[in-house]
Amino acid sequence: MRTLRTLLLVGLATVPLVACGSSPQDRAVTGAGLGAAAGALSGALIPGLSVGTGALIGVGAGALTGALTQEKDFNLGRPIWKWGQN
Repeated sequence: MRTLRTLLLVGLATVPLVACGSSPQDRAVTGAGLGAAAGALSGALIPGLSVGTGALIGVGAGALTGALTQEKDFNLGRPIWKWGQN
């Protein structure tokens, strides 16, 4: 139960960070990357959860959250791969 609670807290803490880009695709990619990082960190810190498993959970949760987050609700700007484009 403690592991699940910790994962949920880490996941909720990263929700505002998956708001990079104006299209659902950009937001999903950004969310997947940030979710993987947060999940890997969770896996390293939570006994019984591997870094890889945590990263996989984070990828799914981050991508889904990013795709479902609206630009008008929260926006961190353009993704790095679109810098310099019009």
